[in-house]
Amino acid sequence: MSPQRAAQRRALAGQDEHRNEITKLSTTLEQVRALAARGEVRVSLHGYEELAVDNVQVRDIIDGLETAVVVEDYPNYAKGPCVLVLEQDRGDQPIHVVWGIPAGQDSPAVVVTAYRPDPVKWDETWRKKRT
Repeated sequence: MSPQRAAQRRALAGQDEHRNEITKLSTTLEQVRALAARGEVRVSLHGYEELAVDNVQVRDIIDGLETAVVVEDYPNYAKGPCVLVLEQDRGDQPIHVVWGIPAGQDSPAVVVTAYRPDPVKWDETWRKKRT
């Protein structure tokens, strides 16, 4: 990744310190990153359908984990811990991805869904819902 692209991603996500504070709050995101680094990733059927609708590549969402920013965290979700993150694709376009880990299991990281956030529903940072 070029330094310019990395800087753009940091600018979108906010300052590095703020990003790190948010990321530290999500053990789910850290677990997902570790699982993805080991290649332990699955995409749900719904995830594949949404990826196709929005023309998002699986490789982009896996690569985007490195700079992912937590939008919402659900560590106690009944089906297993999950986290909604903001990522960027190769064209620096925003993607929301819900990553999860099945309840009672340590693996795999699952792409529950992924989509292009709607600017009508999300603010300009893509991290807060409009009211």
